[in-house]
Amino acid sequence: MFLKLDKSMTELGLYFAKKSVNRSDVSRKTGISKTRLSELSNNINTQLRVKELYLIALAIDVDPSELLNEVCKGLKLRKE
Repeated sequence: MFLKLDKSMTELGLYFAKKSVNRSDVSRKTGISKTRLSELSNNINTQLRVKELYLIALAIDVDPSELLNEVCKGLKLRKE
């Protein structure tokens, strides 16, 4: 299977694509709307709330810390 990763996607969107996550299932299980999941996946200016991250992790059966590490992998502390 060929997977095209879009440069405009957020880290969450890329994670969803790599894991073939069904957003409709996530929406149904979490109560997070499909529109909100779309925004979280495609708009880098949209802020992911910790509650949303936790519910998404539960819905896709992954450890919340795994999802957190994936979503935040580009963050680094400032150099002094």
